Amino acid sequence: MMNNPVNKRKILNDPVHGFITLPNDLVYDVIEHPYFQRLRRIKQLGLTHLVYPGALHTRFSHALGAMHLMVQAIEVLKQKGIVISQEESEAAVLAILLHDIGHGPFSHALEHSIVDNISHEEISSLFMEELNTEFQERLDMAISIFKGTHSKKFLHQLVAGQLDVDRLDYLSRDSFFTGVSEGIIGTERIIKMLNVKDNELVVDEKGIYSIEKFIVSRRLMYWQVYLHKTVLSAENMMIQILRRAKELAAQGVELFATPSLHTFLYNSIGIEKLRSDHSLLSKFADLDDADIFSSIKVWEKHPDPILSKLSASITNRKLFRIEIQNEPFAQEYILQKKKKVIAHFNIPEWLSSYFVFSEEVTNNMYDPKHDKINILLKNGDVKDISHASDQLNQAFLSRITRKYILCYPKYL
Repeated sequence: MMNNPVNKRKILNDPVHGFITLPNDLVYDVIEHPYFQRLRRIKQLGLTHLVYPGALHTRFSHALGAMHLMVQAIEVLKQKGIVISQEESEAAVLAILLHDIGHGPFSHALEHSIVDNISHEEISSLFMEELNTEFQERLDMAISIFKGTHSKKFLHQLVAGQLDVDRLDYLSRDSFFTGVSEGIIGTERIIKMLNVKDNELVVDEKGIYSIEKFIVSRRLMYWQVYLHKTVLSAENMMIQILRRAKELAAQGVELFATPSLHTFLYNSIGIEKLRSDHSLLSKFADLDDADIFSSIKVWEKHPDPILSKLSASITNRKLFRIEIQNEPFAQEYILQKKKKVIAHFNIPEWLSSYFVFSEEVTNNMYDPKHDKINILLKNGDVKDISHASDQLNQAFLSRITRKYILCYPKYL
């Protein structure tokens, strides 16, 4: 009996971009891998759905959307005479498809709570190396593009730059699912305006207004969505929950946890351990939002009052009050809040930091020191957007906005 060949040129219906076609068989095989399928179970915006109920989309859909935009961007560049081989095209598509594969549960919210001082980009790199071995080194060039070591710099800039297809997708997608219209950008026009000059990604001059809108939209999305004060309150509360769970685990207290989460609660795991121990990377690959939230639901009934109160607050959306201002909070004011917590819960002073905590948040719409958005003028000259734009000057674009938050229970 003959086996029917699998159709790997699937067409997916995406609410943001419409129909997305998988460009080749390797992309299909990578998407089918359990490492990638895990992204279906990780929310793109962490706990943002506690503020915007529609924000339940996943890292999986974002990765597919970014892949779709990469296919379009490469086609535009080829039409403008930029030499990109078929192998380079496929590698760039794989690089952007896998750029977020290292995200842990709830995306950025718990990035440094499960593993020690490791960015999701570093874990993405480890997963790509693992996949490269499984796929007989067919991801070599994709990895070099992802890491920025490939000779064609503009391909890396499409994956990780100030104007990469990652940002083009997440701004459009997050705006769509949150309903925040300020994030709407001219994605199709921006891609049509892309070009390359001296191995650098540039934007044709007639696309400058779309770039101005893109930069302003990104800034607005940060304050209205990504750094929304209630979102910050929820995310910081969850960070405190994991902090307390790890502290109890270090004391030998037995906590409910899925097997993979148990490993990360009861052990300090950094990049070297993940790199050297294949089993640890596999256990990280088993983690998703369900591991964390199922544990939090059980921890509501834990005898430790800190863990149980924080867990119940997240589960039932009894979020902490959050104050936000332009200057650091006075230590005397913070201490006043802590004294109320100590009296209310009858706990020692050192435990009050679980209920009263402050941090600094920053937002800058454009960072010319990291990477630039260059405008290709009609005469062939290239200018940074801050010099080419008559709407956005460099001082305004590169200015870092700092705000300070203070969280504490509402009933204090």
